[in-house]
Amino acid sequence: MSKRETYETRTEQLLAPIAERFGVEIYDIEYVKEGSDWYLRAYIDKPEGVNINDCENVSRALSDELDKEDFIEDAYILEVSSPGLGRTLKKDKHLAKSIGEEVEIKTYKPIDKQKEFQGILKAFDAETITLEAEKEEQVFARNEIALIRLAFHF
Repeated sequence: MSKRETYETRTEQLLAPIAERFGVEIYDIEYVKEGSDWYLRAYIDKPEGVNINDCENVSRALSDELDKEDFIEDAYILEVSSPGLGRTLKKDKHLAKSIGEEVEIKTYKPIDKQKEFQGILKAFDAETITLEAEKEEQVFARNEIALIRLAFHF
């Protein structure tokens, strides 16, 4: 396991009882470098949406646990937030919750001269993602997809 994966997995283990205590679910954890800074991001959610108090409570509790465990070697910035309306669907659990929702897909390479697609998420499996757009189904190989997220409308 890479350092990033180890940090994300260990953080998720620490966050699980905190999330349960505050009535939120863990959407995702990411450990990323942006510029010269490392960020440890925890995305939390709940059916009615999270608010600033949820983020603050979880952040304080998680920060205390991270300080106790002290397993991350680098200096980092902890951020706790909602995954947002146009949330990225990274994991199978995200896709499962989004069946029937409108999504956007961006591919690495053009397919029929385009790299961006939008439609209703109909199905997925280990190899493919299926969208329905204009009464037609389109199947994408998962390894062709650079990004899939919920469509965001103003």
